[in-house]
Amino acid sequence: MKVTIIAGARPNFMKIAPLMRAIRAAKAAGKNITARLVYTGSDEDKSLEPSLFTDLDMPRPDVYLHVDDTDFFQRMAGILVAFARELEQHPAQIVLVVDDLTPTMACSIVAKKKGIKVAHLVAGTRSFDMDMPKEVNSMITDGLSDYLFTAGMVANRNLNQTGTEQTHVHFVGNILIDTLRYNRTRLQRPVAFSIMRLKEKEYLLLTLNRHSLLNNDNALKAIFHTMLEKTDKPVVAPLHTYVRNKLVALGITSEKLHILPPQPYLSFGYLVNHARGIITDSGNVAEEATFLGIPCITLSTYAEHPETVTIGTNRLVGEDPEALADALDILNKGEWQEGRLPERWDGRAAERIVQTLLGEHQ
Repeated sequence: MKVTIIAGARPNFMKIAPLMRAIRAAKAAGKNITARLVYTGSDEDKSLEPSLFTDLDMPRPDVYLHVDDTDFFQRMAGILVAFARELEQHPAQIVLVVDDLTPTMACSIVAKKKGIKVAHLVAGTRSFDMDMPKEVNSMITDGLSDYLFTAGMVANRNLNQTGTEQTHVHFVGNILIDTLRYNRTRLQRPVAFSIMRLKEKEYLLLTLNRHSLLNNDNALKAIFHTMLEKTDKPVVAPLHTYVRNKLVALGITSEKLHILPPQPYLSFGYLVNHARGIITDSGNVAEEATFLGIPCITLSTYAEHPETVTIGTNRLVGEDPEALADALDILNKGEWQEGRLPERWDGRAAERIVQTLLGEHQ
């Protein structure tokens, strides 16, 4: 069985890495399965740091489609054409796509049009907001998929409510936790940690990437004002250049604010693991924080994995400075709720996926 796995952005690799290891193990055990890894972007993509694949203990992509357009329609069209050509040259029985990005949807369409089965990893995530591009991507990809691998029971309910055939839905657990469990003892203390004289559990970690927030000057200034006013801890912020430039343009600065360049995977994992608390707009970071038991404040009104919220370790504050202030007050008082890990955050999601695929094709 030949499986083609699609990565459309850097965060996808964190979920693909354990799957590649599980396929490698199954093949070594004599199972008829191979994987070809396709990255829809370029091998010169600056978001893919040189150490990424070594850090994740996974192979580099077998092929890069070199579709880097920022315009949605040009990117979509480019991926459709390039991936159709890729499948002509390297046929597959299954195309496995990850998350809810434009490449996820585009490659699903190509596979389905070619009569190839589609497997969707992290299926069933819903915001129920049709103005969010990812919602459209999710609905189309789930609708085309023959295998829907879900991370939690909320995703299962979402798929059930949309009429998905339940025999196609497989609750495998959160594959991001596979990666975190595998790498927890491999985390690397950043050089900047000592230079900034940071102490474990004595700093806040901040990440910002969401363009809708970055384009809202008033909300951004209010969030930073509240955050810096409500904490006496250093705020460590690994930020992309475009985010740093935005803060400079708005005059946002403080002795408490320590801005770093984006960190390699293992170094960033160390910063997450040893933070007093985290403020983020990233769903992946919120999941990692939940697993590690780190209080997490999410600058969104929506969580891709609601279980991080229901168990209490993750609080959604949106772009509301008052809600952010309340959350920081709770953190400062040491009253943050602790919760049990959600079901099947056990590091075996990739194993379950491979077993399911092999069970259908033996």
